[in-house]
Amino acid sequence: MKLTIQTPSHSQLYPTWALRYDPVEITKHIKPKTSLKSLALSSSLNTSFNFSHEYQEEEKLKPTNLNDKNPKNFNLPVVIRHSGTVSRCFWDGKELKLVSVDGSNAFSLWDFSLDYEDGMRKLGRVCGAAVRNFFLPREVGGNYLEYVKWKFLHRVFSSALQVLATQAMFRAIGIGYSRSLPSAAALNWVLKDGLGRLSRCIYTASLASSFDTNLKRVRFATSVLFSLSIGVELLTPVFPKYFLLLATIANIAKQISLACYLATGSAVHRSFAIADNLGEVSAKAQIQTVCFDNVGLLLAATFNILFRNNQRLLAALPFVVYPIFSAIDLFGIYQGLKHVHLQTLTKDRLELIINIWIQQGCIPSPAEVSKREDINFLWSKGRELLPIRIGCLIPKRKIPKLSLMTLKSLKDDDFYFICMESSNSGSGIRDHGILLCLREGARTSDVITGLLQACYIRNGLLLDKSSWDKALEACDDSGSLLREWFTLMEESKKSATIDLGLFIDKMSGLGWVCRNILLSSQEQARYNFVAD
Repeated sequence: MKLTIQTPSHSQLYPTWALRYDPVEITKHIKPKTSLKSLALSSSLNTSFNFSHEYQEEEKLKPTNLNDKNPKNFNLPVVIRHSGTVSRCFWDGKELKLVSVDGSNAFSLWDFSLDYEDGMRKLGRVCGAAVRNFFLPREVGGNYLEYVKWKFLHRVFSSALQVLATQAMFRAIGIGYSRSLPSAAALNWVLKDGLGRLSRCIYTASLASSFDTNLKRVRFATSVLFSLSIGVELLTPVFPKYFLLLATIANIAKQISLACYLATGSAVHRSFAIADNLGEVSAKAQIQTVCFDNVGLLLAATFNILFRNNQRLLAALPFVVYPIFSAIDLFGIYQGLKHVHLQTLTKDRLELIINIWIQQGCIPSPAEVSKREDINFLWSKGRELLPIRIGCLIPKRKIPKLSLMTLKSLKDDDFYFICMESSNSGSGIRDHGILLCLREGARTSDVITGLLQACYIRNGLLLDKSSWDKALEACDDSGSLLREWFTLMEESKKSATIDLGLFIDKMSGLGWVCRNILLSSQEQARYNFVAD
């Protein structure tokens, strides 16, 4: 049996037992092996190594015959992995040593001169391990590398655009010219920053719950806003008289985007921290951001050097590269969010899981849901037939008679009720929606059961769409329609109650966090039951 130990790195270990006991007695219960079995490659980004590597001290590490009375040296079945290196314990007859088995510590200039190709491979492994340990956390999800790749694309071009925008603003206020007014420029700069921070506070306070329930949508929407703010800053040299107005508008948009970025960053990092190493993931994210931004700064500086002799081209450069860089920036953000697999449940995410459960009979994983999630703007939702809404009754919306009968039949042991409501001025089924009202004290299981039942009801209505469409358009409130509605309600509730246990178990097995459902402020509205 081989044992892997992680300890602080030392070149040599001097255990007390190695000095007091005979090596022959120690090895009676140890069966040394001539080769090491490769560690299994984890699905995460754990550092892994191949122990089949040929290293210089292979002959020295060959175990001697244990029947010898005084063995001089032999291997111990203990491998120590630390800081990107792998070493094996070796007894040289006098003391315990650590000998590298992955080739990283065995690399030298002499080896490089003797075998150029092998030296290049060793150098590549050393550099690759150093870069990996510097940029990437030890244990993260398998989708983390894809996310970092798209983050690199986003940060580089976004940073380059910010540099060009800052230069444009300096040009607008006259910095570098003899007619510049430093005091007026400083006053304008402080004023625009103050208004931007105030707008950031107002935005954060008014949209706090959306950072959890609509994380990807809000983050992408604010990224578009940030890109537009850079375009506004680029216009300041064209309209220098309106510098304060344009700069203030741009800074407000930037502060709003920054507020969203900071508020959602912890949730994004937590989705990758599979070993509860949130601090490490956040720290590595800061390192990546600084390095990627510096690459963008270098890109912008390169453009300035190339066009330094032509001021006209240098002034027109931002307007030429802005649409290209902005498109690449937003594309990188969009693709990066696709690789953020959130395990928390929201109303939209849970509804998507239930629809797949009803149609295909299986529960999708967080990665599959991430691919199907729409990262669109908040105002583009609700275009499907019979959209489901969680909240309270709105008096302005028309409530059909069958929904009124549902309210009338409520009981004390009901923790939610489901009814239909008119979403538009029409009366057909495409102009109606399904409302799920939660009672005060409803638990997470009640929310899941209610949404399951609402999806079953929608599925039943769409299966018999023509007849229900005619009945709703004709405002038919006959007894037969009411009986069909209550029959559909009872059957859907029975199916939801039966499927609840299996549904939650399968979701938990795939990594979904089922102990809580994140709801927006409108979705958190509750009703109380009042007995006559």
